[in-house]
Amino acid sequence: MADDEGASPREQLMEACRRNNTDLLVNLLSSKTLHNDADAIAHFLNTTTDALGQGALHVAAQYGSYEILDMILDQEGVEIDGQERREGDTCLHKAVRYCNDLAKSEWEDGKAVVEILVDAGCDPRIRNKAKLRSIDLVDPRNKELRTVLQTAEMTATMTSDIVNDDEEAPDGPGSESD
Repeated sequence: MADDEGASPREQLMEACRRNNTDLLVNLLSSKTLHNDADAIAHFLNTTTDALGQGALHVAAQYGSYEILDMILDQEGVEIDGQERREGDTCLHKAVRYCNDLAKSEWEDGKAVVEILVDAGCDPRIRNKAKLRSIDLVDPRNKELRTVLQTAEMTATMTSDIVNDDEEAPDGPGSESD
Protein backbone atom coordinates (compact mmCIF):
# COMPACT_ATOMS: atom_id res chain seq x y z
CA MET A 1 0.00 0.00 0.00
CA ALA A 2 1.25 3.50 -0.81
CA ASP A 3 2.48 5.76 1.97
CA ASP A 4 0.04 8.65 2.37
CA GLU A 5 2.42 10.61 4.60
CA GLY A 6 4.40 12.12 1.72
CA ALA A 7 8.16 12.52 1.54
CA SER A 8 10.20 11.67 4.62
CA PRO A 9 12.29 14.37 6.32
CA ARG A 10 15.41 12.81 4.74
CA GLU A 11 13.86 12.97 1.28
CA GLN A 12 12.73 16.55 1.86
CA LEU A 13 16.21 17.59 2.97
CA MET A 14 17.89 16.03 -0.06
CA GLU A 15 15.30 17.55 -2.39
CA ALA A 16 15.83 21.00 -0.85
CA CYS A 17 19.58 20.58 -1.37
CA ARG A 18 19.23 19.42 -4.98
CA ARG A 19 16.77 22.14 -5.98
CA ASN A 20 18.12 25.03 -3.85
CA ASN A 21 14.65 25.15 -2.30
CA THR A 22 15.01 27.41 0.75
CA ASP A 23 11.29 27.38 1.54
CA LEU A 24 11.32 23.60 1.84
CA LEU A 25 14.37 23.71 4.11
CA VAL A 26 12.83 26.41 6.34
CA ASN A 27 9.63 24.36 6.68
CA LEU A 28 11.63 21.23 7.46
CA LEU A 29 13.85 22.85 10.10
CA SER A 30 10.83 24.44 11.80
CA SER A 31 8.73 21.25 11.65
CA LYS A 32 7.40 19.72 14.85
CA THR A 33 10.04 16.96 14.75
CA LEU A 34 12.91 19.48 14.81
CA HIS A 35 10.96 22.42 16.29
CA ASN A 36 13.85 24.86 15.72
CA ASP A 37 15.99 22.99 18.29
CA ALA A 38 19.66 23.70 17.40
CA ASP A 39 20.91 20.34 18.72
CA ALA A 40 18.21 18.37 16.93
CA ILE A 41 18.80 20.30 13.69
CA ALA A 42 22.58 19.77 13.86
CA HIS A 43 22.11 16.06 14.53
CA PHE A 44 19.63 15.78 11.63
CA LEU A 45 21.91 17.66 9.21
CA ASN A 46 25.04 15.78 10.33
CA THR A 47 23.57 12.27 10.18
CA THR A 48 21.14 12.38 7.26
CA THR A 49 22.58 10.99 4.04
CA ASP A 50 21.35 9.94 0.64
CA ALA A 51 21.75 6.43 -0.76
CA LEU A 52 25.37 7.19 -1.73
CA GLY A 53 26.33 8.35 1.76
CA GLN A 54 26.37 12.04 0.90
CA GLY A 55 25.24 14.51 3.52
CA ALA A 56 23.22 17.65 2.95
CA LEU A 57 26.30 19.82 2.38
CA HIS A 58 27.64 17.35 -0.19
CA VAL A 59 24.40 17.35 -2.15
CA ALA A 60 23.97 21.11 -1.99
CA ALA A 61 27.57 21.64 -3.14
CA GLN A 62 27.21 19.07 -5.91
CA TYR A 63 24.20 20.95 -7.30
CA GLY A 64 25.56 24.45 -6.63
CA SER A 65 22.72 25.28 -4.23
CA TYR A 66 24.30 28.42 -2.81
CA GLU A 67 21.33 29.62 -0.72
CA ILE A 68 20.86 26.18 0.86
CA LEU A 69 24.58 26.02 1.68
CA ASP A 70 24.30 29.43 3.30
CA MET A 71 21.34 28.31 5.42
CA ILE A 72 22.95 25.02 6.48
CA LEU A 73 26.28 26.64 7.29
CA ASP A 74 24.42 29.09 9.56
CA GLN A 75 23.18 26.20 11.72
CA GLU A 76 25.07 25.72 14.95
CA GLY A 77 26.99 22.43 15.26
CA VAL A 78 27.01 21.42 11.59
CA GLU A 79 29.97 19.22 10.61
CA ILE A 80 31.53 20.84 7.55
CA ASP A 81 34.37 18.45 6.70
CA GLY A 82 32.56 15.12 6.57
CA GLN A 83 33.51 12.71 3.80
CA GLU A 84 30.98 10.77 1.76
CA ARG A 85 31.27 6.97 1.58
CA ARG A 86 31.78 6.31 -2.12
CA GLU A 87 34.75 8.51 -3.06
CA GLY A 88 35.61 10.09 0.28
CA ASP A 89 34.84 13.55 -1.09
CA THR A 90 34.15 16.48 1.22
CA CYS A 91 31.61 19.12 0.28
CA LEU A 92 34.55 21.19 -0.99
CA HIS A 93 35.51 18.41 -3.43
CA LYS A 94 31.87 18.32 -4.59
CA ALA A 95 31.82 22.10 -5.08
CA VAL A 96 34.95 21.96 -7.25
CA ARG A 97 33.44 19.15 -9.33
CA TYR A 98 30.27 21.26 -9.72
CA CYS A 99 32.34 24.23 -10.90
CA ASN A 100 34.24 22.05 -13.38
CA ASP A 101 30.94 20.98 -14.96
CA LEU A 102 29.90 24.58 -15.64
CA ALA A 103 30.51 26.49 -18.83
CA LYS A 104 33.45 28.90 -18.55
CA SER A 105 30.99 31.82 -18.53
CA GLU A 106 29.45 30.37 -15.32
CA TRP A 107 32.69 29.75 -13.43
CA GLU A 108 32.09 32.80 -11.25
CA ASP A 109 28.90 31.14 -9.90
CA GLY A 110 30.84 27.96 -9.17
CA LYS A 111 33.60 29.92 -7.47
CA ALA A 112 30.99 31.48 -5.16
CA VAL A 113 29.93 27.98 -4.05
CA VAL A 114 33.54 27.08 -3.26
CA GLU A 115 34.13 30.42 -1.50
CA ILE A 116 31.15 30.07 0.84
CA LEU A 117 32.52 26.69 1.97
CA VAL A 118 36.05 28.03 2.38
CA ASP A 119 34.73 31.03 4.31
CA ALA A 120 32.82 28.66 6.60
CA GLY A 121 36.10 26.92 7.44
CA CYS A 122 36.09 23.82 5.24
CA ASP A 123 39.58 22.33 5.20
CA PRO A 124 40.99 22.30 1.65
CA ARG A 125 43.82 19.98 2.73
CA ILE A 126 41.58 16.92 3.19
CA ARG A 127 42.23 14.16 0.67
CA ASN A 128 39.57 11.85 -0.73
CA LYS A 129 40.01 8.09 -1.28
CA ALA A 130 42.00 8.79 -4.47
CA LYS A 131 44.37 10.91 -2.31
CA LEU A 132 43.23 14.10 -4.06
CA ARG A 133 42.64 17.43 -2.37
CA SER A 134 39.93 19.70 -3.75
CA ILE A 135 42.57 21.84 -5.51
CA ASP A 136 43.77 18.74 -7.38
CA LEU A 137 40.35 18.52 -9.06
CA VAL A 138 40.26 22.10 -10.38
CA ASP A 139 40.09 22.55 -14.15
CA PRO A 140 43.59 23.84 -15.01
CA ARG A 141 42.08 26.70 -17.04
CA ASN A 142 40.19 28.00 -13.97
CA LYS A 143 42.99 30.04 -12.43
CA GLU A 144 40.69 32.08 -10.16
CA LEU A 145 39.31 28.96 -8.48
CA ARG A 146 42.82 27.56 -8.11
CA THR A 147 43.89 30.82 -6.40
CA VAL A 148 40.95 30.66 -3.97
CA LEU A 149 41.91 27.14 -2.92
CA GLN A 150 45.65 27.86 -2.76
CA THR A 151 44.96 30.81 -0.47
CA ALA A 152 42.67 28.66 1.68
CA GLU A 153 45.31 25.95 1.95
CA MET A 154 48.00 28.44 2.94
CA THR A 155 45.70 30.01 5.53
CA ALA A 156 44.75 26.62 6.97
CA THR A 157 48.38 25.55 7.15
CA MET A 158 49.51 28.80 8.78
CA THR A 159 46.74 28.76 11.40
CA SER A 160 47.44 25.15 12.32
CA ASP A 161 51.14 26.00 12.77
CA ILE A 162 50.47 28.79 15.26
CA VAL A 163 51.61 27.97 18.79
CA ASN A 164 49.59 29.42 21.63
CA ASP A 165 52.12 31.08 23.97
CA ASP A 166 49.43 31.74 26.57
CA GLU A 167 49.44 28.12 27.70
CA GLU A 168 52.16 28.13 30.32
CA ALA A 169 52.97 25.75 33.12
CA PRO A 170 51.45 26.59 36.53
CA ASP A 171 54.76 28.00 37.82
CA GLY A 172 55.33 30.05 34.65
CA PRO A 173 57.80 29.54 31.84
CA GLY A 174 61.23 28.22 32.72
CA SER A 175 60.57 28.20 36.44
CA GLU A 176 63.20 26.27 38.31
CA SER A 177 61.67 26.64 41.73
CA ASP A 178 61.35 23.53 43.89
